[in-house]
Amino acid sequence: MSGTFKDREEAGRQLVSKLLHYRDDPQGLILTLPRGGVAVGYQLSLALHLPLDVFITRKIGAPGNPEYAIGAVTETGSHYLNQEAISSFGLSRHELERMIAAQEKEIARRRDLYRQGRPLPQLTGRTVLLVDDGIATGSTFIASALAIRSLQPHRLVGVIPVGPPSTIRDVRSHVDELVVLMTPDPFYAVGNFFIDFTQVEDRDVVEYLNLAEEARLERTTAPRAS
Repeated sequence: MSGTFKDREEAGRQLVSKLLHYRDDPQGLILTLPRGGVAVGYQLSLALHLPLDVFITRKIGAPGNPEYAIGAVTETGSHYLNQEAISSFGLSRHELERMIAAQEKEIARRRDLYRQGRPLPQLTGRTVLLVDDGIATGSTFIASALAIRSLQPHRLVGVIPVGPPSTIRDVRSHVDELVVLMTPDPFYAVGNFFIDFTQVEDRDVVEYLNLAEEARLERTTAPRAS
């Protein structure tokens, strides 16, 4: 399976057709992993008429190789640690705690900026679509899925444009349903499958959230066709 997406928003539009059964679900909610996942989720929010929010999880990057995740920290305070990777890098407990604390600080900064003081939405009993722009090791996504699962949603749906077959298998066991467009093998990096993979900035995240909320308000106030 090969191919590329024009950009993250196009990946979101391509995912819509696989998720139409959740359109207008009164309990439905799209939770995106910032920053890149928000651009994908925005298009899903518009097409499926579901509210859009973020779930803030930060990966713990390996020393000297920050892109390689040895674990992740979520905004609900849970940690997901790859003990094998931690051992292979010879990290002490003290070093690991320092790295976790640094990510917790960044989570707090993003939460204040993205939600402007709003709490994480109530997830119990809801249909949660957890969206990212792609996965490699899956640490961040799995950490998020485990944290959300502990809040007892009615249904947890993973939504990912692209990821390697082995990671996709791992992720599938943590969600009720997984929607994925491409599982290329070999897989090198998520960015290889996008023509435009420009970094999404904090201001873009805030703008996507605001635009999605404006569209939601317009739908709720628009007169219904008879």
